[in-house]
Amino acid sequence: MRLLLDTNVVVAGLLWNGAPRKLLDRAIDDESIELFSSPVPIDELTHTLGYAKFTKRIIQSRTSVTNLVTHYQALVRLVSPTDTPRVVHADGDDDHVVAAALAANAVRWWCDTKSGWKASQSI
Repeated sequence: MRLLLDTNVVVAGLLWNGAPRKLLDRAIDDESIELFSSPVPIDELTHTLGYAKFTKRIIQSRTSVTNLVTHYQALVRLVSPTDTPRVVHADGDDDHVVAAALAANAVRWWCDTKSGWKASQSI
């Protein structure tokens, strides 16, 4: 299964236990799951992990933003979307997630919503 994860899902998976962490762990253990990303979401991940609100958690985990991003990059295949259509009007950054998912021919992308985790959306 080819998946692309929203930045908030990746942050949650890297820093806490729960459904996003289980998804990352499953992707590590299950060769049938392939994770994809592109440069824009990776840059967004680096920026997001740098927020002050995550500093304490990163220190408690005895890691760094650089280590977390490097770890995630080792899990994903990078794609380069040729087009980024405007489809997520509430959050333009999510347009890059959708574009990367399309470029990867991902069958699903995982995201969060204001009301909680959305299991997945089909592409």
